[in-house]
Amino acid sequence: MTTTKSVALHTLGCKLNYSETSSIERLMEKEGFVSRDFTEKADVYVINTCSVTENADRECRQLIRRIQRRAPEALVVVTGCYAQLKPDEIAAIDGVDLVLGAAEKFNITHHLKELTKGSPSKICSCDIGDIEGFHGSFSLHSRTRTFLKVQDGCDYNCSFCTIPLARGKSRRHPVQNVLADIEKIAAAGVKEIVLTGINLGDYGKNEAGLRTPKNFYSLLDAIEDLEGVPRYRISSIEPNLLTGEIIDLVAGSNKIMPHFHIPLQSGSNRILRLMRRRYQRELYAEKVARIKKEIPDAGIGVDVITGFPGETEADFRETCDFLSDLDVSYFHVFTYSERAQTQALEIQPVVPVEVRNERTKILRNLSYRKAAAFATSQEGTMRKVLFEGKSKSPMMEGFTDNYIKITAPFREDWANTIVDWTI
Repeated sequence: MTTTKSVALHTLGCKLNYSETSSIERLMEKEGFVSRDFTEKADVYVINTCSVTENADRECRQLIRRIQRRAPEALVVVTGCYAQLKPDEIAAIDGVDLVLGAAEKFNITHHLKELTKGSPSKICSCDIGDIEGFHGSFSLHSRTRTFLKVQDGCDYNCSFCTIPLARGKSRRHPVQNVLADIEKIAAAGVKEIVLTGINLGDYGKNEAGLRTPKNFYSLLDAIEDLEGVPRYRISSIEPNLLTGEIIDLVAGSNKIMPHFHIPLQSGSNRILRLMRRRYQRELYAEKVARIKKEIPDAGIGVDVITGFPGETEADFRETCDFLSDLDVSYFHVFTYSERAQTQALEIQPVVPVEVRNERTKILRNLSYRKAAAFATSQEGTMRKVLFEGKSKSPMMEGFTDNYIKITAPFREDWANTIVDWTI
């Protein structure tokens, strides 16, 4: 490994993965590696995987084959959720040299020193139940927006989800460590931090799994007193963990953006029970109503799954009607995908794939109409827009505080700048 000097990294999946990939890249740069674009030739390729859907698994395998064609002599390292869940399956893919589980991804430079191309694939993993520590991470590829990991793992057991098996139990970055990370990010000139986690609202558990006074509200309250970074955004929070005091804090804050992303998954209480979600749709509607009462212009995003086992046409219609009546801004629609080791595999009847796909199209069309209606409702108002620092075209993009995408002709003086903008 003494002659290996270049590395190319690729991220599949969520914002949390992006923050971790960036931290892994910085670790490798400290060891003398030079970063390359993933489309270029490199000595080492690192793929940080997701395993939420079958598509993510398939994309990982396609990337490995692509590397084999481009640089067959390069070392290929696979880490992330897919690597933790199915290490033997990945190690059997031609071209893979090293598979790192959840506990070993940040020890990558140590493992690379012992790796030789052509040797049998090496797996470094552990039982997910043995993972207790927390490794802080944040992305720093752009001075505009950074993803900061403050929580990891999940103690929920939703019947469709493999994340607890891939990430382990819920654990948090202590408040003082989060604030220290924010100082580093502020020094880099970043204008917006997105707080990320697997189950962000469950931040109030310590490393032993016990409740502490330092819950997610306390973290947000501590951030309020910081200087340096003008904008913060909550990436996603479960409806049962979105407390009234958090909504109140955001309503009175000049730093935490009026934007919530709240997973719903289904508008049918029967399906929510099959999913083993910890709320019913009535609670979800109450949370949205409270947000809109206190922050009328707030943007609200929704996660929803189509074609879950047992979802009848009546269940799906319930979801459509519920979302139609809900005062939200957009949806992220996921087509249900079978995942090994999940309880959902035992639920019958299975919804045909073509029906799942059709339902996804219907909800995405509804999401488009919701987003258009929300943007129209904001016409004539002045919002603060953070424009991106780079542009590959004559146009530039940015987001308002309440998460409306704005496109404008490129201006150098607006790059990485917050601009007062009339919608």
